[in-house]
Amino acid sequence: MRAVVTRVASAKVTVEGQITGQIGRGYLVLLGVGPEDTPETAKKLADKICNLRIFEDENGKMNLNLAQIGGKLLVVSQFTLYADTKSRRPSFIGAAGPELADKLYEQFMEYCRENGFEVQHGVFGAHMDVESVNDGPVTILFEV
Repeated sequence: MRAVVTRVASAKVTVEGQITGQIGRGYLVLLGVGPEDTPETAKKLADKICNLRIFEDENGKMNLNLAQIGGKLLVVSQFTLYADTKSRRPSFIGAAGPELADKLYEQFMEYCRENGFEVQHGVFGAHMDVESVNDGPVTILFEV
């Protein structure tokens, strides 16, 4: 699995003019699933992200995690994180097929909920408009 995690002041995702997910302070997670990924991979990534300490404490150090600031997650599926960019036209054959990707996308969000977080999300496979107000900006790449 691959994820791009951005610390946000706010974020939302819209499908066909309807807001499907919206958060205030927290993480915008763009999530890609590979063909070898499993529920264990999803759990490992969810645990890493949910415990990531990238919010500033009273001394201005990135020392606080999502729970400590009362943050939420907005998770958006993004198969393009598996793009092969060797040519000018990317190939996405390295991404998991839709059935596996959707299953593990849902599993990842469930693991985040089990960690005690509210999880908002987009619509798997839909064309989405994603807006965010990046805080910092702080953006972290994950691959497990």
